[in-house]
Amino acid sequence: MKKQKQVLKAKASVEGVFMDVLAAAMNSIKVAEAKGKAEARIRPAAKLVREVLALLQKQGFIGEFEFVDDSRGGEFVVRLVGRVNECGVVKPRFAVKKEGWEKYEQRFLPAKDVGILVVSTPQGLMTHSEAKNKGIGGRLLCYAY
Repeated sequence: MKKQKQVLKAKASVEGVFMDVLAAAMNSIKVAEAKGKAEARIRPAAKLVREVLALLQKQGFIGEFEFVDDSRGGEFVVRLVGRVNECGVVKPRFAVKKEGWEKYEQRFLPAKDVGILVVSTPQGLMTHSEAKNKGIGGRLLCYAY
């Protein structure tokens, strides 16, 4: 019993380890928007986060973003434009068939044609509307509206 308590205590004391960099990035954006800040700092930087930020920028949810190398994994500095009301990751990462987009739009977005779902497809990352137009399915990664 005593050994089990020590193991649990050791697991709880691990800090600073990000299990999901995309979840950390989306949470940083959401918190900075809620506080009314002009920019959000996202650590650690990752290729997936960069591609999701590019999609959010293309859709007008965020402004410019830049990579800052701090020799510890880097970070993104994102200019906020005040258009993000809610954003987050989809866990588990549901697999969606090409005919199944309606179900997930209703679940994660507030209304039809409001917001985006970011999807990983065989053709790369794209929004759910692009995937629907191309007639392909994929895995849901995150949402923003």
